[in-house]
Amino acid sequence: MTTRRLRAKERDSIIQSLKAGVTPRTGIQHIQVGRVNEVKALLQDIERVADGGSAFRLIIGDYGSGKTFFLSVIRTIALEKKLVTINADLSPDRRLHASSGQARNLYSELMRNLSTRNKPDGNALISVVERFVTSASQKADDTERDVTTVIQERLSLLTELVGGYDFAKVIEAYWLGHEQDNERLKTNAIRWLRAEYSTKTDAKKDLGVRSIISDSSFYDSLKLMSLFVRQAGYNGLLVNLDEMVNLYKLNSTQARTSNYEQILRILNDCLQGSAEYLGFLLGGTPEFLLDPRKGLYSYEALQTRLAENTFAKKAGVLDYSSPAMHLASLTPEELFILLKNLRHVFASGDTEKYLVSDEALEAFLRHCSEKIGDAYFRTPRNTIKAFIDMLAILDQNDNLKWNDMISSIELHKEKTSDMPDIQPATDDGLAGFSL
Repeated sequence: MTTRRLRAKERDSIIQSLKAGVTPRTGIQHIQVGRVNEVKALLQDIERVADGGSAFRLIIGDYGSGKTFFLSVIRTIALEKKLVTINADLSPDRRLHASSGQARNLYSELMRNLSTRNKPDGNALISVVERFVTSASQKADDTERDVTTVIQERLSLLTELVGGYDFAKVIEAYWLGHEQDNERLKTNAIRWLRAEYSTKTDAKKDLGVRSIISDSSFYDSLKLMSLFVRQAGYNGLLVNLDEMVNLYKLNSTQARTSNYEQILRILNDCLQGSAEYLGFLLGGTPEFLLDPRKGLYSYEALQTRLAENTFAKKAGVLDYSSPAMHLASLTPEELFILLKNLRHVFASGDTEKYLVSDEALEAFLRHCSEKIGDAYFRTPRNTIKAFIDMLAILDQNDNLKWNDMISSIELHKEKTSDMPDIQPATDDGLAGFSL
């Protein structure tokens, strides 16, 4: 647990997010516990991507089990390793494959959330492009050559891929806008890279290219972006997709199958080494993976590739090399450390301002265990939220005592079976609780 004092803004951001049942955008290092083996395995994936390889992981866990938080932790590590990260939640309006703009919407959202170590909160696409054209300009000066020629040489590898020629032309257009102080041309280039053009006619008129990033080119465009960020001086691209359960909830069998085929294509590319400097993390619930009627297991080719290691299952252990990684439950010791971290954050890092003692933490966990059993290890979100709310009440009312508060806490047991009933689409939904 850190002893560093927290700034008020950082502390409030963490507490407000946890009270709302969502993952904090900043400061997750202050509350992270456990998942050591999972983090170690994903770190190896990140290093493989940085070495020019690829990675594919399904992060599987129940509602409230910490999938979104875990994905955020890995994203933070990737940024520190000089990868570019892009992240988005799937929704009815954003999916991997579509014919009415939903895949293009997902790509646009990913590009808006593009982050680097210097710009971890998104909107870093312009910075990446600027970095590329600046380095190309410097190389041109050093070698006394034309900048456009250098750009074409550095992007020559992209032109061999689907859509790569127009991608390179758009980067050239951005350079021309940069050189001529033409903000409109630069803006149009960024719009194209963000998949904000809906017609080829407009793209040709504004940029002189014959194609746009559309539903059909979603994955091919990600492969181009992974090579481009490498040329811009980064170590690769990590694609972070959450709420994959929204594909499971598609009513159309054909739409589900098309999206599962896209997942299969990505999985095959990553496992066979066809993708370079590119990693995928997909967060989903057990039914999204395991349901033989509507989940990934309903698609035989995916079931074969994602099936659980039978040796690991018989031995009662987890296989951390599997493409489908099931998040392990937190141990009682890890949950105790988590509550200590939350207490520390709530007090802004000042140990003299702790509202409860270690004895109170133990009593709180004991109460949770008695109320909902082992489930609170698997889905800690409900427990975390109740604990933060208890601290808030104690902070506002000096006359109240923690032992009186704990005895009145009621926790709702979240579903944690392998095949839970269909839940709300967002993983940020809250379990009910009251004080």
